[in-house]
Amino acid sequence: MSRPRILIVGAGFAGYRTARTLSRITRGRAHITVLNPTDYFLYLPLLPQVAAGILEPRRVTVSLSDSLPDVRLVLGEADRIDLDDRTLHYTGPEGEGGTLAYDRLVLAAGSVNKLLPIPGVAEHAHGFRGLPEALYLRDHVTRQVELAASSDDPGTCAARCTFVVVGAGYTGTEVAAHGQLFTDAQVRKHPLRQGMRPRWMLLDVAPRVLPEMDEKLSATADRVLRQRGVDVRMGTSVKEATHDGVLLTDGEFVETRTLVWCVGVRPDPLVESLGLPMEKGRLLVDPHLRVPGRPELFACGDVAAVPDLEKPGSYTPMTAQHAWRHGKVAAENVAASLGLGGARTPYRHRDLGFVVDLGGAKAAANPLGVTLSGVPAGVVTRGYHLAAMPGNRVRVAADWLLDAVLPRQAVQLGLVRSWSVPLDTSSPEVAQVPGGPGQRQDTSARSGPGAALASDTGDGDTGAGGPGGARPHDEPAKGQPGSGPTQVRPGSGAAEPRSEWETAKGRPTTGRPSSGPTEVRTEAETAKGRPATGPGGGPARNQAGDEPARSQPGGEPARNQPGGEPAKNQPGGEPAKNQPGGEPAKNQPGGEPAKNQPGGEPAKNQPVPEPPPGHPPPGHPAPGPVKRTDVPDDDSAKGDS
Repeated sequence: MSRPRILIVGAGFAGYRTARTLSRITRGRAHITVLNPTDYFLYLPLLPQVAAGILEPRRVTVSLSDSLPDVRLVLGEADRIDLDDRTLHYTGPEGEGGTLAYDRLVLAAGSVNKLLPIPGVAEHAHGFRGLPEALYLRDHVTRQVELAASSDDPGTCAARCTFVVVGAGYTGTEVAAHGQLFTDAQVRKHPLRQGMRPRWMLLDVAPRVLPEMDEKLSATADRVLRQRGVDVRMGTSVKEATHDGVLLTDGEFVETRTLVWCVGVRPDPLVESLGLPMEKGRLLVDPHLRVPGRPELFACGDVAAVPDLEKPGSYTPMTAQHAWRHGKVAAENVAASLGLGGARTPYRHRDLGFVVDLGGAKAAANPLGVTLSGVPAGVVTRGYHLAAMPGNRVRVAADWLLDAVLPRQAVQLGLVRSWSVPLDTSSPEVAQVPGGPGQRQDTSARSGPGAALASDTGDGDTGAGGPGGARPHDEPAKGQPGSGPTQVRPGSGAAEPRSEWETAKGRPTTGRPSSGPTEVRTEAETAKGRPATGPGGGPARNQAGDEPARSQPGGEPARNQPGGEPAKNQPGGEPAKNQPGGEPAKNQPGGEPAKNQPGGEPAKNQPVPEPPPGHPPPGHPAPGPVKRTDVPDDDSAKGDS
């Protein structure tokens, strides 16, 4: 008899706990597969300490292969689930597609940043849900302090040293608390203009900090933040994010280069494509975490609306504690449904308290209902994290010890650029990359040493991560790798926008008729080798005479060449990249035509002339493996801000 196949989507708190518990219960009697974009489990509560330079990034990650030896790991992101056929279609990190069959499916895809309909936020803010975002924020904050220290303009210095955090929940409060300590330590090495110091602002429409917690803990956190100099403003949020700063709901305009978005999370949009009953974006399940009417389908964590048996009529909140406990119950019930375990058990919980790390020796905690603050709360908080982490405990403790006796290393690694971590993404755990497999990288000035820092080095520039990210050098030139979530091919009509998430999920665009022949090709379509289609369902216009797309029969056309690229070292040389007509190979008869001359190479960032009829236009490099961008749901306007 063949072993049953169990597929788990996601390796966050719920998915990781499900896989680990199932591995222990089944003991090799089932095939267990985990589909996840990364090869590690991320311990999210310590992410603010990564951004503040206390912990090294790998300290908060646990290898899935090492800690789940009896579980098969498949790297990729789920695109579509066929419930009737019991198959899941996914896309791997290099754009390749695949299909996984299952007998039991556990959805634990987690959550993404919650977006609110506030002008400019999606363009100028950054979230805080993944390791790439934490690494970017650490580099960005370090860079702003260093640039402010070298600036002669008081206004520029003040703007660069103003950091706005929206959302006074767990994440936002810890980011502001750790951030103030981090920047204060930096200015001791890089003094600012006389009388100036870094300014952190914490905004929320709620009446108090940490509204989810006990009022005593909330008051403790508020007091610690204000004592450190954090500008805490309750009942206030962002009305608009602009090029130069943020406009607050009270009418004040704050000049800043940094906007951190911590207003909360919403379920991964994957579950919306199933067409099953939902509750505010979450998949409805019974107390046993099984989807009604689908005995093979389970859901847990942030994507599941689990009935709260302790509070009839409500659902368990989207927290790491509940997700971790969901995983254990889901694993037991999946095993029971296959006859590999005991009886089914409903999900019940009892709150054991909450902890909030405020940096240094300060914290707020209420373990087992006992309210603590100061050093005792700090000890309890760090002890709780060490006990809850599934690995790396010794390394984390060692980093804490070193941070207590040695100064922090405030350096820019430049590994994550601002456009690599957009706020509007379904994959905050994965940074976007400039080009797909086998693609030539951009050879412009942005690709040289220090190009990763270019988005934040100009006065008045915020990078895409601050309120002002629309500067020319802040975003890769259009048509270059990483120029945006969708790429528009040249045409004579208006382009119809399609989100990456809609395409990745196989959903047609609705309610937005195209006004012209131009077709938008998303990163997901390109990476998966899907041909772009025109308004009539045929090949996309402006292709080279119905030029075959990559991964399609007919081979691969020369990259970015209208009419192909001659083999290197052959007579005629190599045409210039992205140039119609080409550039004679260097050191060949005829030399190199002068730039901006007829037959030469157009100036960079200048419009390329439209090719003659019957000739293809210059192409665009294929985007990287990160494909999906979720569309804000109707519920995104609700909740805290």
